[in-house]
Amino acid sequence: MTEAQTGESPPLLFFDTGVGGLSVLGETMKLLPNAPIIYAADYAGLPYGMKSEAELAARVPALLGRLVERYRPQLVTIACNTASTIALDHVRSALDIPVVGTVPAIKPASELTSSGVIGLLGTKATIRQPYVDRLAADFAADKKLLRHAAPELVYAAEAKLRGDQPDIRAIAAAMSGLMDQPGGEELDTVILACTHFPLLREELAIAARKPVHFIDGAQGIARRIAYLTRDRIWPKHNEHGIFVTTGDIIDVASYRPAFAKYGISRFEKL
Repeated sequence: MTEAQTGESPPLLFFDTGVGGLSVLGETMKLLPNAPIIYAADYAGLPYGMKSEAELAARVPALLGRLVERYRPQLVTIACNTASTIALDHVRSALDIPVVGTVPAIKPASELTSSGVIGLLGTKATIRQPYVDRLAADFAADKKLLRHAAPELVYAAEAKLRGDQPDIRAIAAAMSGLMDQPGGEELDTVILACTHFPLLREELAIAARKPVHFIDGAQGIARRIAYLTRDRIWPKHNEHGIFVTTGDIIDVASYRPAFAKYGISRFEKL
C-alpha cells in the first residue's frame, strides 16, 4: 500500500499521455498547493492523436481503472484533450468518483477575439471530433474557426521539458498551418487544444510573427477541481507527489528536474 493510499487526504490523479498535463497541474497547484498529487503518463501509448477512437475508448478507461484501484484518488482529471473528447463518457461510466475532462477552449476564445478569426491547434484526433464541431456551433457560430493538426508539437514539448531544444521548425510549421489558410492573416486568437501545447507558448508566440492571444482551458479546469474538492481539508504541507508511467522508468529519468518543480519526486511504473 502506498503513502497516497494511507494518507488522510486522498490524492488528485492527473492523467495524460506524457508531460502535457503539467500545464493543468500547474494551474491546479496555484489553487490547491498542498493537495497530494498522482501524475500518470501513458508513455506506452504515446501519441494518442494517432490512435483510433475505438482503441482509445477501450484503453483509457482500462488504465484509469487500474490507477484508481492502486492509488484510491478522490478525483481524476483527464489532462489530455484527445482522451477527453473520445473517452470521457466511458471513463465516467466506469468510475464512481468525479472525473474532470479537458476540452478545447472555444467559448473563451470566441469572447476574446477582436477579428473574429480563431485558430485551433490540436492533434489529428482532437480537431476532427464531432464534439469540437458542437462547441464551435454553440459558441463560435459567428466566428471563423481555422483548424490545424500539429502532433509534432507534442514531441517538441516533451523535448523542452527534458531540457532539450524543441524543434523550432515544427513550431513554425504549426503556426503557418493556421496563418496560411484563407482568412489566416486576420487570425488574432489561437486555442491550444492539447495540454502539451501551452508548454510551448513562448515559442509559438515568436513563430506567429504578430500579436496573437494563446488560450487554453487549464485555469478553468483548475477552478473546477477546486470547486469539486471545496470541502476537503488538505495537509498543512505539500506532500511528495508520485509520477506513474506505463513505459519504462529509465526512459523518464530526464524529466525528474521538471517534475521536481511540482513537488513530484517518486517515480513508479504501472
